[in-house]
This record gives sequence, structure tokens and C-alpha cells, in this order.
Amino acid sequence: MNALRRAVRALGASAHAAGRRPGVSGAQLFVLRQIAAAPGLSPGDLARRTLAGQSTVSEVVGRLVAAGLVERRPSAADARRAELTLTARGRRAVAGAPPTAQERLAAGLATLAPADRDALATLLDAWLAAAGLADVPATLFFEPGRSDAASAAAVARPRNPPSA
Repeated sequence: MNALRRAVRALGASAHAAGRRPGVSGAQLFVLRQIAAAPGLSPGDLARRTLAGQSTVSEVVGRLVAAGLVERRPSAADARRAELTLTARGRRAVAGAPPTAQERLAAGLATLAPADRDALATLLDAWLAAAGLADVPATLFFEPGRSDAASAAAVARPRNPPSA
């Protein structure tokens, strides 16, 4: 349990630090860095890089586009494919920002053997199911969004305590 506490504390501290950068959350900084590392990513590619669902990434990207940090344009090779790049304002937002906890956790996860990553994911899913939290939407860490009400409802939903 201490490992989980350390991870949550690091994520919270990272979100708080990113929040001091005007208009950019920790999750948004994480996404901006992924786009900076590979300009021209599609939203699907970005979802894979961030280990998040495409709808979650689309929601964050929409906020970044609206804030003038990211540009979304059709690919020159395939107009059905969108490409994401940072604007000058987006490049300034990531310049000099320390790595987020999300980036550090993703990098650490990448060092694990595939079987260990799969086992960790399976055990975390089982733990959440046993705690009655399997229905909480999976969003980027500490990123506000339209799923906040669904998250609150899933957490507040009573569940039967485990048998002794």
C-alpha cells in the first residue's frame, strides 16, 4: 500500500506543480510533451503513447487546441487522419518544465517486462473490482473533464463489503 501512496502523492505533487504554470494541468503538460517528442502524431498514436483511451486523449487535445497550445490539421498524406503539433505557445508551455510524474511512471513502466506489465494491470483491475471501483472512468491523472460526475458517482456507489 505504501507504493500506491507514494505514486498518488507524486502524481498530486506533479499536478500541483504543473498547475502553477498558467493554464496547463499536469495531464496537459504530459500530453504536450508527447506531441513535442513526435510532432504530427494522430490522436490514436497519442492515445497509445500516453497509455490512455482515445476519447480521453481527444477531450484533453480539444482543450489544448482551444487554449491555442496545439494545432490539429489534416495529414497531407491522408486527409482522414489528423496530425497534432505544438503551437509556439505550446512550445513555450513545455520549455523548462520538469518531467511530470506521469512521464516518470510511464518511463518506469516501460522498463518492466511485458509479462510483469500485464500482471500489474490484471492485479490492479482485480483490486479495483474487489473495491467496487471498476466503473470509475479511466482518465489522465488529475485532468478535470466531463467524466468527473461519473467518477464521483462510481466512487460514491455503495457496495457490499467482502465476506469475512
